[in-house]
Amino acid sequence: MNPIAGSNQQFSHSIGSPAVSLPAGPTGDRRGGASSASMSAATLGSGLAVGAGSNVASMGVMQGEAVSHEYVFKWIEDLGCSETRENSLLELSKKRESVPDLAPMLWNSFGTVAALLQEITNIYPLIFPPVMTAHQSNRVCNALALLQCVASHPETRTPFLHAQIPLYLYPFLHTSSKTRPFEYLRLTSLGVIGALVKTDEVDVINFLLTTEIIPLCLRIMENGSELSKTATTFILQKILLDETGLNYICQTYDRFSHVALILGKMVMALAKEPSQRLLKHVIRCYLRLSDNPRAREALRSCLPEQLKDQSFFQACLKDEPNTKRWQAQLIRNVETPNNVQPSGDSLHGNN
Repeated sequence: MNPIAGSNQQFSHSIGSPAVSLPAGPTGDRRGGASSASMSAATLGSGLAVGAGSNVASMGVMQGEAVSHEYVFKWIEDLGCSETRENSLLELSKKRESVPDLAPMLWNSFGTVAALLQEITNIYPLIFPPVMTAHQSNRVCNALALLQCVASHPETRTPFLHAQIPLYLYPFLHTSSKTRPFEYLRLTSLGVIGALVKTDEVDVINFLLTTEIIPLCLRIMENGSELSKTATTFILQKILLDETGLNYICQTYDRFSHVALILGKMVMALAKEPSQRLLKHVIRCYLRLSDNPRAREALRSCLPEQLKDQSFFQACLKDEPNTKRWQAQLIRNVETPNNVQPSGDSLHGNN
């Protein structure tokens, strides 16, 4: 008898139009990486080839300095012209954190979002088969960085979701090439989703549950690089922390077992090559699953032995007291009978 009874329905999702992603650095320059809170994939450098940009766009405004709206408006205007778009993408991507209201400016300017989506759809023919170059990857990632900016802003996040723009990035998450251009593309795509789930908004989770994001994340969690695995596990963690997301995954045995299978494989891999950052998110996912009575019952038989033994990852977690507490709480939850409320605070938090 399956502890989580239900139909044989696995993750069934509707996927509509295509979608969007985030920032990547120049070839050979990948800084920052996916943090546990922001899934920002990279800090953009200056190694991109620049097109025939306007004189205003080449006035030498340094990254991090206050940027005049005159420059910003000119760069946004230049996005509408194919000859000046590449330079404008680069300049706006580098300055996006220096312009707090850039997202509304992008979203409300005529034709700008369409131009950014054109940059993304132009890449589709180059990913299957995987023939995209580093230069092409950097250019599209600059466009995706701007869309991530839109996804992050409270004024533009809701219309961004209503337009179903995240669906444009899903083809990028389907790629499997392990070359650097494709890894950048996946990480920047995950950065957009990470920026959305970081807000802990119910509407974001409800939207994502209507798409194929969970199976896509599970696929990358099983086969991706450490950075990609960390980004996707963070996204899964955020979905689980939402009550609707937890109930969705635990609604049927097939959904739960797919998630538990991939998490178990990750623990086996981490036992051989520990990663503190990745292990933290894996434990958080297990801990949240243990809040569901049926999942908790199933975890009694499928929780990896390495997580039942607090000494196994002791060296890896020596500087992570919170993660050690989450592991201890997970063990207590799993050992507690379902007719008894688990003691202690699950300590989920928002990170």
